[in-house]
Amino acid sequence: MQLTDAQRLDWLRLIRTEGIGPRSFRSLINRFGGAAAALEALPDLSRRQGRRIEPFSRAQAEDEIAALTRLGGRLLATGEATYPRLLQLTDAAPPLIALRGAPQILNRPSVALVGSRNASTAGLAFTERLARGLGQAGLVVVSGLARGIDARAHKATLQTGTIAVMAGGQDRIYPASHVGLVDAILGEGGAVLAEMPMGWEARGRDFPRRNRIISGLAYGTIVVEAARRSGSLITARYALEQNREVFAVPGSPLDPRAEGTNDLIRQGATLVADVDHVLDVIGPIIERGPDPDAAPARQQPDLAEQPDFWDEIDLEGRASLPIGGADPDLVFDAPVVEPDKPMDDRQTIIALLGPSPVGTDELARSAGVGARVVQTVLLELELDGRIERHGSGAVSLVSR
Repeated sequence: MQLTDAQRLDWLRLIRTEGIGPRSFRSLINRFGGAAAALEALPDLSRRQGRRIEPFSRAQAEDEIAALTRLGGRLLATGEATYPRLLQLTDAAPPLIALRGAPQILNRPSVALVGSRNASTAGLAFTERLARGLGQAGLVVVSGLARGIDARAHKATLQTGTIAVMAGGQDRIYPASHVGLVDAILGEGGAVLAEMPMGWEARGRDFPRRNRIISGLAYGTIVVEAARRSGSLITARYALEQNREVFAVPGSPLDPRAEGTNDLIRQGATLVADVDHVLDVIGPIIERGPDPDAAPARQQPDLAEQPDFWDEIDLEGRASLPIGGADPDLVFDAPVVEPDKPMDDRQTIIALLGPSPVGTDELARSAGVGARVVQTVLLELELDGRIERHGSGAVSLVSR
């Protein structure tokens, strides 16, 4: 299937209409035979629903497509040859997704690699080693462009292939400091995907929405360093719902950043301490090809308590309800803002330390500072009794 320009415009108008999400979009297309007919039917549906449903205007849709085109992007539709096949197999695949970069990479075998924004140096080093190994084995690495684990995974696989999935619009890179990383991904033949409209600033609930795309693009999701309420666990939950593999890297029980990953392993996720632990599971699945009904290759963790994060109208005439149930203690609609004041060198180095020993050279590299700065900070921390020194110049944070 290949949409005409007119059909693509109608698809965009329909999916951008308030109250229309991936599942209701699909229901409307199946019910009315196309987006144009569904748009015409919306006023009648609106009356039945007892709520006003105002279709996204043609002018708005044309402006969005023009803005995306100026940025060098285009919209891919489900059913088209360039749309990611694995993502299309998922229940809530975006009907349209904005692409910048090489479409060919979207249908190469891929693995998602996600984790903590406030990662430790040990976690970052292992992420780089793991990502490089996956890339050298011919796998594309998918991640979410966040600080920490995501960024290191992208940087380690620029030459072998990486896909970044954004929570906001294609012209609203978050964090803003990753504009250069996006340019590098595109320059090396990778791809950047976004479901949200041009000009859309990412809000809290957009990140879980993005996470289902990350997991949906991949044969499996690897989690490196995740606290118990980490967004990375939401990605793992979506991987399970999509019948994909879940992997987790173990960490020290003394490090809160490892609580989520250790829980995943205890609940049945595949433990990853080496790239072969991933390849041994993923390899046979890739050889068989994607099968939406196949059982995962390993016992998988139970994460069914995680909520879903978007609302859609109920086309059967019942009250409009969110798909799943949102956690009332979490606020997802507030805009995401970057910290006003960046951490100083001391704070950065402390954040990168954990119970696992790391070398000072790797610590300096992760912190982006010189070796002399690291040694000065470490001396201060040692005098405060906050670090422990190990052989070969390695150091670790003392648990309190």
